[in-house]
Amino acid sequence: MRTDPTDNGGMFVGRRPGTAPVRYRAVPAPAGRARRRVDQALAAFVLVGMVLINLTFWGPMPAAGLWVAGQVQYRTGNIGVALVVGFAVILTLLLGGLVLLKRIDRTWVLIRRAAGYDQRKGVLTPVFATTCAIGVVCFTVWLLGFAGLGPTLAPTG
Repeated sequence: MRTDPTDNGGMFVGRRPGTAPVRYRAVPAPAGRARRRVDQALAAFVLVGMVLINLTFWGPMPAAGLWVAGQVQYRTGNIGVALVVGFAVILTLLLGGLVLLKRIDRTWVLIRRAAGYDQRKGVLTPVFATTCAIGVVCFTVWLLGFAGLGPTLAPTG
């Protein structure tokens, strides 16, 4: 009979596989000058790729989901099915994009470490925040100036 309420009988000891924090070895040795330049260029290329993928969250991914929903509605004539499919497509694209960005961020850290930098954290959070700020500004300009609320804010006549 167990008397300790925190004892779970040996089940679930420790953490799930793959969830331990990443522990890097000692500070990497500085690479040669040419190697650092190549790694810096590669890291910059990866960073630009991250920014571009982040920016697709604000236009191409939702537009693709809406296009698929429109096709489903056209072919089935059922708006409910189209809404469910469109939502599922958008959700899948967004979550898949985040998974891809997380892997690219880990790659960026490894590239920086290979160049000799003591890089322990990625740049996904600041890149995501910056592209969200850019996306909000661009969407607001589009909404107020071109698409929806412009005529109601400045009525004519």
